[in-house]
Amino acid sequence: MKLRVSAVQYHLHTIQNFQQFADQVTHYVKTAAEFNTEFILFPEFVTTQLLSISETGQGQPIQNLALYTDAYRELFSNLAVEHGVYIIGGTHVTQKGDKLYNVAHLFSPDGHIGEQAKLHLTPTEVEEWGITPGESLRIFETPKGKIAMITCYDIEFPEVVRMARGMGADVVFSPSCTDDRHGFNRVRYTSHARTIENQIYVVTTGTVGSLPTVDFMRGNFGEAAVITPNDVPFPQDGILVKGEINNDMVITADLDLSLLYEVREHGSVTTWRDRRFDLYPDLGKVETETLPTPEWLKADRNVRV
Repeated sequence: MKLRVSAVQYHLHTIQNFQQFADQVTHYVKTAAEFNTEFILFPEFVTTQLLSISETGQGQPIQNLALYTDAYRELFSNLAVEHGVYIIGGTHVTQKGDKLYNVAHLFSPDGHIGEQAKLHLTPTEVEEWGITPGESLRIFETPKGKIAMITCYDIEFPEVVRMARGMGADVVFSPSCTDDRHGFNRVRYTSHARTIENQIYVVTTGTVGSLPTVDFMRGNFGEAAVITPNDVPFPQDGILVKGEINNDMVITADLDLSLLYEVREHGSVTTWRDRRFDLYPDLGKVETETLPTPEWLKADRNVRV
């Protein structure tokens, strides 16, 4: 089975109202849709652009993002339904009770919305923004297979991706937001490690541009990539496609899941099969969520299998 994925290098810049944000998001979705993509990935903290909306010229505090939650969900959900695609809408800071969470959202073509709170938080998220970590990992079953949304810092912890793969995820979407090359390389290099350890695909992207009035979002260093295991059926450097550093753009690639199954059984190395449960535990017990097959997909003549 094959699936087509796109990843957005989202350009952050100061805006005056929500409509400008909506117009920019819509532009990226329409661009990817022109390539008949099936999954579109936006970066982490994509909605921090909304904090630049101000009549005083001063950026809003992170807590105000929760005020945009309904509008954010409506925008991305409508686009997913309109274009018949799955959209990983980056992450958005939401409020539950008196706590803030950094939550990745999966918007389905049938209007279903899945959520995955970030599990590991950076010092800035905890100390400056007061965000609370999530408590569980979820796997989402789509008509094109099981996927996981593992955000930025989370990809740097091998246990998380082991758990995701243990429950059958073949593709990990990893929205990220890094402010310099050090942070970018941490995410990129560990994404490569996760594909080798688990024989999966990782689709990642980050923010580019700058929000001069928003604290901790003034610097962004990003590049989208589709990363593969390092074995014969795949590119030698493990990169199926990548963007150009810090450019405003969308990348697209086809993922062939049959190649993953092939290398797991007959690859030069079989890292997933060769795990030693006599030395360490099986991390494959996590909560799962099954997404229903939408009617449009059942009848779609262009679905690639």
